[in-house]
Amino acid sequence: MALIALLPWGAVLGALAIYLVIVAALLVAGRREHARAVAGFIPDCVVMVKRLIADPATPRRQRLLLGALLAYLASPLDLIPDFIPVAGQLDDAVIVALALHVVLRSRGEAAIRAAWPGPESSLRVILGAAGARAGRHDAEATL
Repeated sequence: MALIALLPWGAVLGALAIYLVIVAALLVAGRREHARAVAGFIPDCVVMVKRLIADPATPRRQRLLLGALLAYLASPLDLIPDFIPVAGQLDDAVIVALALHVVLRSRGEAAIRAAWPGPESSLRVILGAAGARAGRHDAEATL
């Protein structure tokens, strides 16, 4: 019984250790910008979602969707528990991508760009996951 209770925390601590090793390795390799992108990805995502919720131009349904997304991510209950390697995090990533796809289709890439606090390289990952066309900005789409 105690092993079951420790299993999720062990997985979380293991993932955190791997995450810290990756950031440290990037710093040692002199890739400060990449280290910042990796270290700040999750906090940047949270800030982006909060900004999109606070933006008066975001329709009410999308605000509710984004609020539900934050609640789901903060909840200990998942479709696939996070202590299951890869699949546990993949379901969260898919749900984030689906929610951002809805915002992207309605508000456009410019809204997500305006809300993103992190580096451009991380933003490209977010936009790609949400289904934005590579290399095409909203302004370019209208030309």
